[in-house]
Amino acid sequence: MSDRDIQLRLGIGAIAVSVLFIFIAIPAFVSAPSNVRNIVLSPLFWPYALAGLTGLTGLGLLATGLRAPKLVSKAASDFEGTKAAYLRLLGAATIMLVTVFIMPRLGLVWTAMLVFVSTAFLVRTSHPITALVCAIIIPLVLYAFFAHVAGVAIPQGNFVRLP
Repeated sequence: MSDRDIQLRLGIGAIAVSVLFIFIAIPAFVSAPSNVRNIVLSPLFWPYALAGLTGLTGLGLLATGLRAPKLVSKAASDFEGTKAAYLRLLGAATIMLVTVFIMPRLGLVWTAMLVFVSTAFLVRTSHPITALVCAIIIPLVLYAFFAHVAGVAIPQGNFVRLP
């Protein structure tokens, strides 16, 4: 399968998921009070925003795929990394299971840091130092915003508590 075909299929899939969420899933499963004054605080805003961005991403993938040349890849190259792909899938599932078990013990912030780093190294990032810095800074900044500015309680662990 060529890159063009992959982009076209991903684009169609993203648009289909977006339409499914906008017209079926969000109206059926997300409830919102009618007296919300600020649209950003409405429980409907972010699901619709994400569904719309997914649709725009799908349109971008379609446009890129339609502009790409029609090249056929070698059939043998499509299956070279099958064993490695399954091992990465098993690694991702392991990371998710471990996340569920360590979240109550370490808390959301520390667990997010560990998950970010382990996922970055699982997919063999080409920028390990950047991934490590982002794994530390992003959860801390998000914690600082939500806990101290927005006043939202962030789950803390049993061992280390953030101020």
